[in-house]
Amino acid sequence: MSDPLTLFARISPKPEHRAAARDAVLDILAVTRSEPGCRRFTLHDDRDGGGDLYLYEVWDDEAALAAHHAKPYTRAVFDRYRTWLSEPVEITRLRAIG
Repeated sequence: MSDPLTLFARISPKPEHRAAARDAVLDILAVTRSEPGCRRFTLHDDRDGGGDLYLYEVWDDEAALAAHHAKPYTRAVFDRYRTWLSEPVEITRLRAIG
C-alpha cells in the first residue's frame, strides 16, 4: 500500500468574508469525512488571532482527492473562494519522514 496523500492548506479570506469562508468549510466537514478515501479532514484557525484558516487533509491517494474536488459541495466552496479570498489557497503536500 502506498503512503497516504497528506495536505496542509492555508486559506486566506478577506476580513469581511472570514466567517462565511469558515462556515462554508464547516458545512462540508461531515460529508467530506464520509467520502471514500478520506482519512482526515480537519479545519483549524489561527490561535494568535490572524484571519487565516487551515485545513489538514489525509487521503488514500490522488484519485480520492480528485473525487473530492469534483463533488458539487466542494465546487460550490471553491466558486465562492473567488470573491472571498485575499489570495489563492496555498497547498503544501507533506510526506511523513519519521
